[in-house]
Amino acid sequence: MTFWTDAHCHLQDQFMGDGGEMAVRATLERASASGVNRVVVIGTDAANSAEALAMTALDVPVEVYAVVGLHPHDSTQDLAAVAALARSGHPKLVGIGETGLDYYYEHAPRSDQRRTFSEQIALAHELDLALVIHARDAFDDLFEILAREGVPARTVIHCFTGTTDDAAGCLELGCDISVAGVVTFKNAEGLREAVRTIPLERLHVETDSPFLAPVPHRGRPNEPALVAVVGEYVAALRGEESSLFRRQTSANTARLFRLPAN
Repeated sequence: MTFWTDAHCHLQDQFMGDGGEMAVRATLERASASGVNRVVVIGTDAANSAEALAMTALDVPVEVYAVVGLHPHDSTQDLAAVAALARSGHPKLVGIGETGLDYYYEHAPRSDQRRTFSEQIALAHELDLALVIHARDAFDDLFEILAREGVPARTVIHCFTGTTDDAAGCLELGCDISVAGVVTFKNAEGLREAVRTIPLERLHVETDSPFLAPVPHRGRPNEPALVAVVGEYVAALRGEESSLFRRQTSANTARLFRLPAN
């Protein structure tokens, strides 16, 4: 049997909230029951990057890996603490991110976003780690910075919401593309068109939980168990057999993050 991999989730609020480890364990037990055997927990600042690393030691029924980084919303913060975590040599640390550019919300000045994005690209190069990118309404600048700094060999655009042309630009630069529950939304026909064009060997599925629960679960917190809903939807959208799609996307994520053979 092959299993789903959630290539991108955020469980830190559960980990630090009421119930702590027990809440995370219950969430990941539901994921396991839904056919998920691996999750990658993503950092957005130094504190929750450290929490992502801590979660990898939990006794839970799925494999937990961590990515550390500074989100574009938080790019006014000092990167030094994140860089120290990245250089720690932690055995379950598999990437840098999520970093990138967000010109939709612009919670941080664009100049700070561009600077910290460039710094984290350099960190991924230095440590030979995967790079996890957040991109919203910023593909022109994103492509320019990646071309200037050099795209790390293993790079993914997470929760892709761009156009077919944006997808082509990502692929041309050597980036993989990860799809979340947004693809199921009623107003996402342009995204669906783009997702149909992505080569299967470059595609990943994720939840971005607790955000963006897929249809028919909108209005409730998202969780890794629902990556199966996203994956089944995308497989049907592309006219691909579910077990093949599950096997290939899980293999793609294992390659991206250098995870053990599944």
